[in-house]
Amino acid sequence: MANPTIPFHDAVSYWWKLGLTSFGGPAGQISMLHDEVVVKRRWISEKRFLHALNYCMVLPGPEAQQLVTYIGWLMHGVRGGVIAGTLFVLPSLVILIVLTWLYLAFGETAIVMGIFVAIKPVVVAIIAHAVFRIGSRSLRHPALWTIAGLSTIAMLISGALFPLILAVAVVIGIVGSRVAPAVFNAPGGHASAANSGGPAIIDDTTPTPPHARITRWRLVRTVAVSLAAWLLPVGALWLTLGPDNSLVEMALFFSGAALLTFGGAYAVLPYVFHGAVSAGWATPTQMVDGLALGETTPGPLIMFVSFVGFVGGFAGEFLGAGTSWISGILAAVVATWFTFLPSFFFILAGGPYVEATRHRTVFAGPLTAINAAVVGVVLSLALVFAHNVFLPANQSVDVIGIMIALVAAIALFRFRRTVIEVIAWGASLGLIMGLFATFVA
Repeated sequence: MANPTIPFHDAVSYWWKLGLTSFGGPAGQISMLHDEVVVKRRWISEKRFLHALNYCMVLPGPEAQQLVTYIGWLMHGVRGGVIAGTLFVLPSLVILIVLTWLYLAFGETAIVMGIFVAIKPVVVAIIAHAVFRIGSRSLRHPALWTIAGLSTIAMLISGALFPLILAVAVVIGIVGSRVAPAVFNAPGGHASAANSGGPAIIDDTTPTPPHARITRWRLVRTVAVSLAAWLLPVGALWLTLGPDNSLVEMALFFSGAALLTFGGAYAVLPYVFHGAVSAGWATPTQMVDGLALGETTPGPLIMFVSFVGFVGGFAGEFLGAGTSWISGILAAVVATWFTFLPSFFFILAGGPYVEATRHRTVFAGPLTAINAAVVGVVLSLALVFAHNVFLPANQSVDVIGIMIALVAAIALFRFRRTVIEVIAWGASLGLIMGLFATFVA
């Protein structure tokens, strides 16, 4: 009997569904992906999922989108990877463009302000829950908890320490894999494959498919296509608008953000925050609101770059006077394209080499330690965001916000309500608060 395969149309249908429903930030999205493709559908085994996850965690850029791209590529080659990664982003781009326009048009009204007042504390609870979920599955030994804790402290001291944290984690992983192989080389994370419903279609022992094997020509072709996908739009913007146009600056800035920042959306936030504010594309308040919008829409959290692009283009009218709408949309697309393009390259070019290392435990130690360190990094940034929400600059403690966050946390942790349900509750509460403020005024 021939080996079972995963129907391409079934995969595309699921990628659409994931793109429309993947709320909760990277940790929650990775958990959703794991529950579906590993536990329920049994498309891919636990070990292969975690091997891909560890690779994506050490890459610069959005690890959830990269993991989706990787699994799509592993199942159906380049077309599978491109479609999976694109559908994970596309719904969020469209939704954020619409929401950002509404935010700019009506953000000063009491109703919209009330919604944001309630949504921001809910987002804090969602981040806390997401960190707990991914941390509880990844940090399976006190040594890994220690790495995560030290990473949290180091990041709270200075976000600039992240490269050093990464380097130290690699060294710890290399040493740990020799001194304590049971801790650093053992598979971990989610529930074991033995308890996930039987063998997977792409199981631990399934041979690497032909499209995932290393060939020199495939690598050369991937590099050439990726370079063209970057150079052609940059060149077109440069030639038609001039090198000093903000769209060109955005293309270069977000390309740098994608290549130079590690740790996912939370880790890239400080870099984008300071860059966007310095360039005049958005104000600090708008950046915080943009992050809240990113948390309340499906897709990767790093999609808040679309918000930054739209706000900058809408206000700056990069294409000339009277072009707010088209400038905003084009800037959002530019920010999104150049943020995610490197992720596709890393997966399509590096995937075959990652698959070739599945049985080489020398790579497991560093990746396990890095995974633990990144959990700490995400936790530190979650704490910083909570501080900004509950104790804004020059203002008193937001007691109401803390109460809203506690209720949301209870709903998530105790009653296991979904992220969508909690967000809907927060938005409804904020709407009521806004209507009350409007009525009183």
